Amino acid sequence: MAIGGRALPWRDRAIFAELMLCWELRSWHAAHSETGPVFFDRGAPDTIGYLRLCGLPVPNHLTSAARKCRYARRVFVAPPWPEIFTQDEERKQTLDEAERTFRSVTGVYAELGYELVALPLAPVEERLRLVIDQAGLR
Repeated sequence: MAIGGRALPWRDRAIFAELMLCWELRSWHAAHSETGPVFFDRGAPDTIGYLRLCGLPVPNHLTSAARKCRYARRVFVAPPWPEIFTQDEERKQTLDEAERTFRSVTGVYAELGYELVALPLAPVEERLRLVIDQAGLR
């Protein structure tokens, strides 16, 4: 947005998806140099879900990346809760779009064999405890 580029979901979804994939692969590779647990807020499968949602083709290299660059088996997911959902200059999605995105993305993770753990709509500290416990970090 800062440079007026086209790689934005409201300007060119295909280019946006390619850059999403590049960022996720960079993050995935960078995590291998870390010594402790690493949590990601997105992954390569999200890009597949996004393209499917948009009705765009999923290139073979993207499917290959999602199969090759695996994350931990257990994936924590937070649905777009209406109670706290907001839009702003960067998050232009409507609640309906966010809910459809959530279903599309979680569907891809499930297809790839990940175990999905839904986070509750609860105070942040409670969600954090659940993640720490479920990830076996206590």
